[in-house]
Amino acid sequence: MNVSLRPVRGADLPLFFVWMSDPESVRAAAFTSEDPSDRQAFDAHWQRILADPSVVMRTVLADGAVAGSAGVYGPAGEREVTYWIDRARWGRGLATAALGALLDVVPERPLYARAAADNTGSRRVLEKCGFTVTGEDHGYAHARGEETDELLFTLPG
Repeated sequence: MNVSLRPVRGADLPLFFVWMSDPESVRAAAFTSEDPSDRQAFDAHWQRILADPSVVMRTVLADGAVAGSAGVYGPAGEREVTYWIDRARWGRGLATAALGALLDVVPERPLYARAAADNTGSRRVLEKCGFTVTGEDHGYAHARGEETDELLFTLPG
């Protein structure tokens, strides 16, 4: 599979919305928006992301087809990675390849990441890309409606 990144286009957003409101995907991610099915809130969120010059957001392509998103956001010294892959494509190394490609685009270090402690898929992706667990947190996860353990990761400089 050929994985590449390109800038996000408006035509990508309807696909992102479908994937980011998928109940199983949302539960795995845990720390999501309060109501992932709220299209108006989704559109407003993406409008802010795409208007912010400090955010590096890319569409993930798998063999030329839109398959997800990956990005880096936050203030200098605290920048975090984020990614979301279509659940139908999980388990094929796509997230690892996409994050690796993103790390080539964004050379600044350190970078940080977070994942629900029970999200073993995300943990594997981050560790394969050089991130290590550097802490733990516990917070309210809207997607689960409950307090949830979270792992904190760092990709050192």
